[in-house]
Formats: sequence, structure tokens, C-alpha cells
Amino acid sequence: MTASSPVSSQTGSASTGKTPEGYHRGLGKRQIQMISLGGAIGTGLFLGAGGRLQAVGPSLALVYLVCGIFAFLMLRALGELAMYRPSSGSFVSYAQEFLGPRASYVAGCMSFFNWGVTGIVDISAVAMYMHFWPSFAAVPQWVFALMALLLVTGMNLTGVKWFGELEFWLSLIKVVALGGFLVLAVIVLAMRIPVDGHTTGLHLVTENGGLFPHGFVPALVLIQGVVFAYASIELIGTAAGECHDVRSVLPQAINNVIWRIAIFYVGTITLLVLLLPWTSYQAGISPFVTFFSKLGVPGIDSIMNIVVLTAALSSLNSGLYSTGRVLRALALDGSAPRYLTAMNDKSVPYAAILSTVAIYLVGVVLNYYLPSKIFEIMLSMAALGILSTWAFIVLCQMQLRKKIRNGEIAPTGFPMPGAPFTSWMTLAFFAGVIGLMAFDYPIGSFTIAAIPLLVIVLALGWRILRNTPAHTPVPQTVPSIVLTEDLIDAQPPTQMNNR
Repeated sequence: MTASSPVSSQTGSASTGKTPEGYHRGLGKRQIQMISLGGAIGTGLFLGAGGRLQAVGPSLALVYLVCGIFAFLMLRALGELAMYRPSSGSFVSYAQEFLGPRASYVAGCMSFFNWGVTGIVDISAVAMYMHFWPSFAAVPQWVFALMALLLVTGMNLTGVKWFGELEFWLSLIKVVALGGFLVLAVIVLAMRIPVDGHTTGLHLVTENGGLFPHGFVPALVLIQGVVFAYASIELIGTAAGECHDVRSVLPQAINNVIWRIAIFYVGTITLLVLLLPWTSYQAGISPFVTFFSKLGVPGIDSIMNIVVLTAALSSLNSGLYSTGRVLRALALDGSAPRYLTAMNDKSVPYAAILSTVAIYLVGVVLNYYLPSKIFEIMLSMAALGILSTWAFIVLCQMQLRKKIRNGEIAPTGFPMPGAPFTSWMTLAFFAGVIGLMAFDYPIGSFTIAAIPLLVIVLALGWRILRNTPAHTPVPQTVPSIVLTEDLIDAQPPTQMNNR
């Protein structure tokens, strides 16, 4: 590779407002910041926290903290990769470069599995939220699931600018609402205002079984379920590929995630158990709705239910966006059917998006047959896809760092802290979480039992795709690896020659 070709490609893509993969650079700083912020606040917190509190009590705050630390380390690994080369294909593109085509294929398929299942979780959550209001109780759950899917699909097909704008406002609503809850909760706690006849304070923890009311083991096992709460934070790596100014926006957006985790998850759960006995919360009902309904302010529980409904739509919206780009990245590499490379006149990968929607329609059907169980079943299955996706990100970062140490690639300026020790530690944690699924009977055990089936399906898919002439890689009109001008200027001539 000569020093001139990447520069010209980069300049050309910048002048046309398109990325090397053919996407529009339609996301600005405001939208990237809100996507990263909203991605850290999802369905796992707004709905899943109710059942988790019921299962393990106040120790849930510690579980969120531990999972949050490792999720942040994964995000820093992704940040180092994105600073090296922003890509809308995200970790699939990085896996192709650093781990090879087989790893890229598996990473993409597991990401598709992850978001396919997560989408089912989100449309199920939307339907469950709608049943909060008695006037909608008679409407079948699957109807609301279908309506949510149609809305989000329409927004994703109209262009990245509209996706970014919708996601900005959906994220803003849940961030403002969660911030409002935190402020109000602190006021209620500081003024010792009774809630549902209970005086608030630490005694609600000590008098109801302490930090681990059911023991340490249930809290440990719950880690595999809590991981889902952070499922969307890796979206920022995909969005970086369609961002105007990655090098200035991305580091700040990623570094801000850690304090958001501390406040939005650990802080929120701590306040919830100090405001009401943890036994007041239950599965299927948002803990925020429970708190506001117990507070006795007329109508405020309905307002909060609208907010958590927004959170589910936000997660569904971002998941569909991410999966469309990942599927197209696989197809460009020849690891998925070629029709998935098709884009509309808005530079939206409509074929990949509609293929994902077809999977989500399965969720609509499941909401018809299993309305009461679908959420927890899909939650556990999604965790498997999330962990595998995160593991590939860390593995790619380890290979990137190896090339940096060997002088083959210039430092990115945004290294993962503590690597390679933190990289290995993060991978060990992910492996441990998968092992914990076996102890979550029956749902977690069912997920573990599905792993051999996934392996067989992946192996068959690889063999079929690689032996089919129609699925050879699609020629690129621009290099798949495009260096920014800043990065090229930073590299000594000897390193450029090595590349």
C-alpha cells in the first residue's frame, strides 16, 4: 500500500459525504453523544430490573457495577479499534482484518443472532408496557408488538439522518426522565418522605434480609441476566462509521459511559431499594412505574410508563440500525447472501434491514403464543449473542495492539487502559458469565443447551456460503481499510512502507 492511495480515498469519501462502505456521513456530534448516552440505558434497566430486584434484592446494585466495569473495558477496546479505522461494519470488519474470514463470519452471525433476539425482547417489552393501561388490556400483545416494529422499520428505511434524529429524541426522553427520577428520589430520601407507608432509608435494606437476602450464589448467577442491560453500548462503534468527526467525538463519548453506568445503574438501583422494600418490585412491571405509583402522585406512573415505552422503542430502533450494517458487512465479504448488499437511494441497506425485520416478525408470533414467557426466554438467549460479540471486539483489539507493538500500525492515541492484562481479564469474565448460565434453571440451562446447535448451524452456513459462487466477496470501489489523514501524518515512513 502506498501512502497516497488511502489519502485520496479518504479525501474523496469526505468530499462526497460518504463512507468507504457507501454510507452517508449523516450523524453529527449531537446525535453520536446521545446515541452513546441512550445506549447505556435500555430495556434491561427499565423493565428487567423489576424481576432482578425480586430475585436478588439490593445486591443487584453490585451486580450492575461488576458487569458495568467489564462492559466499559469492552467499549474502550472498541474505541481503540474505531480510532484506528472507523467502520459501519464495526467489529465484523475488524474481525475480517485481524482474525480472518471465518472469525468475521462467526462474529457477524452471532451479532445478528444477538440483535435478532434482542429485537424480540424489545417488541415484547413494548407490548407489555402498553398493557399497563386498563383501556388497552383487551388488545392482544402481538398487535402492539407489530405496531412497534412497523414504526421503527419505517424510520430506519428513510436514511441515517432520520434514524439519528429519532434515536436522539428517544434517548433524550429516557435520559431526562431517568435524571428526573434521580433528582426526585434524592429529595424524597433526604427529606425522609414516606413512600407507600414506609419511611425511607437504609433500614429498608437491613430489615429485609440485608444486601444478599437470598445468599451470594443467586446474585452471582444473575450476572448472566444483567449483562443484557448493557447490550446496546457497542452500537457507538457502528455509528462511528457514519460520523462526521470521529477522532474528536468518539473518545469523549466512550469515556463518559463509565460515570453513566455508575449513576444510571448502580445509583438508580441503590435509590430504589432505599425508597421501597425490595420486595415491592416484581417481574413484568418497571420498578420506576412501581415507585411512582406508590408515591401517590396522580398520573405520574402513566408518564413514567410512557418513558419506559420510549426506552424499548429506542433499543429496537438502534438494534435494527446496527444489524442492517452488520449483515451488509458480512455480505460484502461473501459470508452472507449477496442480496444483503443492496442499498436504496438514501444509502440505507434496506435488504439487510428487511431481513432482520423478518426475524422480528417471529417475535410477533411468539407474543401471540407465549405472551407471559417470551421476555425472559429471549433475554437469556440474547445474553449469549451479546457476550460472543463483545468477546470478538476484545480479541480484535488484542491483535491490533500486537501489530502496534510490532511497529506495523501507528498508535491510535486512544489505547485500552491496562491492556493486555485487562483484555485477558475481560475475556475471562465473559467466559465465566456463559458458564453461570448453566446454573440458571430452566431458562439459562436451555440457552447452554442451544450452543451445540448454534455451532452446527454456523458450520453448515460457512460451508454452504463459501462453496457457492454467488456468494464470493463483492468488489469494493474503495479500499476496505481507509486511514484518516491525521493517522497517516502520524506514521513514520518505515511504518507506512511496512503497511
